[in-house]
Amino acid sequence: MSKYYEVLQRTAVKGGGRAGVLPAPLRVPRTYEMRPVPDAHVLSHEELVKLIQTVFLLPGDNSPRVVVFTGAESAAGCSSICAGAAEALSANVDEPVCLVDSNLRYPSLHLCLGVENSKGLGEALASTEPIQDYVRKLPGEGMWLLSAGHVSSPLAWTINSSRMGARISELRQSYRFILMDSPSVNVYSDAICLGQSADGVVLVVSANSTRKEAGRRAKESLEMAGARLLGAVLNNRTYPIPQPIYDHL
Repeated sequence: MSKYYEVLQRTAVKGGGRAGVLPAPLRVPRTYEMRPVPDAHVLSHEELVKLIQTVFLLPGDNSPRVVVFTGAESAAGCSSICAGAAEALSANVDEPVCLVDSNLRYPSLHLCLGVENSKGLGEALASTEPIQDYVRKLPGEGMWLLSAGHVSSPLAWTINSSRMGARISELRQSYRFILMDSPSVNVYSDAICLGQSADGVVLVVSANSTRKEAGRRAKESLEMAGARLLGAVLNNRTYPIPQPIYDHL
């Protein structure tokens, strides 16, 4: 059993199947120290492996390339899960992985990774320069970051505009996998708009705070907008017996 989360649900993929067990053990070295951000919940290597296997490493040609991570509510742990998944994925594939902070209101991926939030997505949406001018290489192999940046103008038009779709298309040309951190789907419409340009959405819910109605509303909002719901992650789960016992299960 997962210690902090489990994949609760997967939508059917036409012509595809569920992820199988990979022939070789996956490697998830910790390149970054997760920093204390408001919604941080550090996940184990095993949990990250399960997540990337289920979402990204599907057999055949149905594996998503661009995936949006969003919480049903704020402080569900979405940012740290998105960062951890990108780190695990980059450690286990030979193709480039780009992490995008599309939470322009409350950016935190740079805190998770311990880097500065210099020019990023906000500036890229307001400019005509190539998207690569705003992406930075992170230490280690095959991982890049497009931080949120510092643009403080009204944000709704940027995420909802065709400019956002064009920038995602640019990223597809340079990176095999793109993981996008987004605000809560029940609070802002950003995740719905991003999900329409992405290959799918992962919904993060908190075991201690997210009510069933909130999770259902988030799921229905994404599906009604035509976004492909890849699955849900139950975060911050607690157990009634001591942690060392679970470490040996």
